[in-house]
Amino acid sequence: MRRRKADLHARVNGDLALRFTGRGLTSFSGLELFRRFLQGLKFSARLRHHLRRCDPSGDFSSVALVRLVIAMMVVGARRLRHVRHLVGDPVIQRFCGLGAWPSERTVSRWLGRCTAPVRAALQSLNAELVALAVRPLKLGRLTVDVDGTVVCTGLQVERAFRGYNPHHRKDKSYYPITAHLAQTGHLLRVQNRSGNVHDGKAGLPFLRDLLAQIRHQFGRVLTEMRLDGAFFRADILAWMEGRARYAIKVPFYQWVGLKPLILARRRWAPVASEVEGFDTTLWLEPWKRFVRVAIYRKRVRHASPKNYQLDLFDPGDGHWEYSAVTTNHTLGLKALWHFMAGRGAHEKVLAELKHGYAFASVPSRSFAANSTWQILATLAHNLITSFQLAVGAPRRRKSLKRTALYVLKTIGTLRYELIARAGIVQYPQGRATLTLTRNLPTRGIFQRLVAKLASSPATF
Repeated sequence: MRRRKADLHARVNGDLALRFTGRGLTSFSGLELFRRFLQGLKFSARLRHHLRRCDPSGDFSSVALVRLVIAMMVVGARRLRHVRHLVGDPVIQRFCGLGAWPSERTVSRWLGRCTAPVRAALQSLNAELVALAVRPLKLGRLTVDVDGTVVCTGLQVERAFRGYNPHHRKDKSYYPITAHLAQTGHLLRVQNRSGNVHDGKAGLPFLRDLLAQIRHQFGRVLTEMRLDGAFFRADILAWMEGRARYAIKVPFYQWVGLKPLILARRRWAPVASEVEGFDTTLWLEPWKRFVRVAIYRKRVRHASPKNYQLDLFDPGDGHWEYSAVTTNHTLGLKALWHFMAGRGAHEKVLAELKHGYAFASVPSRSFAANSTWQILATLAHNLITSFQLAVGAPRRRKSLKRTALYVLKTIGTLRYELIARAGIVQYPQGRATLTLTRNLPTRGIFQRLVAKLASSPATF
């Protein structure tokens, strides 16, 4: 039915007067649904159990402060000083279980008291919560991507050094390493490191802890790992044999001998659009071992920047970019190419973690505080991911890239559609009631999620 033009507009004759009140107004109504999800998980009880021997609490309990930091990251706060802008919000207070509000200095001191045993307890909690969400899916295999990422810091931050930052070589930084579960988007593990640490040299202890965590939480499930060229090391390959299937990018080191093989090759098998490749077995003399290597070339329409691999292609035959992968997997040449292409999903998760959950923020000069902040940002991401799976995220079609099995919304979308909805907490007939504006899409989302959370608490 068409409406009159006069009905489509409203006259605005002046500015609104401002009034500030403490009577139940909230800017984050959707956080109540997230609180119900955590209640179904028995999150606070699990956290107390893991911190029972190393609780760093002071006047405020560690459970309340952990929930506060998670709430800050979910609603979009990026600095500790942003805690003051949440004072008086009743939904935030209910989420954290707080009657009084801690200052930013109180939160900072608590983060600084989170020593290595406390961080280990939080890592254990994260592993348990991820397993609770993943086990019901009954996955036949776990596809895990492992990679490091750069977090720029200030000049006086503890254990920050100049290192492997390709875009800001003179900036001091951290170089945390993360493990990403491709099927669901969870981050299985995170470990903060100094900026001058190399993935390969420091990667093996992380891989050991990661595989031990997988075995503890999931048993002897088939595990396959995708790694970049920094992990192409004799000790890593030898350790992973018999423990997990792997696919590792091979750097074009001269001693590996890839260039003569490429120059001598005349017939390449088609793999994908404008991608060709071939399989071979290499004898690596320094390592005294044979490795299977798949070599690929991809046609590009431009000269590669900075003379990248300039001596490996003939400009008269077009421009090519080359890559190589070593693996103990049973995948064929085409399947292996797509399998390694799935590593890009990890990069997207890291980008969202940095920009959506303040993972790249450095709240303190203390290494302990900054490392704890990273773990809590990872925990917030995993809880939001599990929340979406629990309330019925739609399934997506499987692909050769072996990426996420479910369509998940970004935290930015969730904030707009669900979390950052204005409301008011009132007490008609003595019962706490959250009232929202009458908006049909918002009403539909809230009613569907409330029904889902109420009908299947056993899945949490």
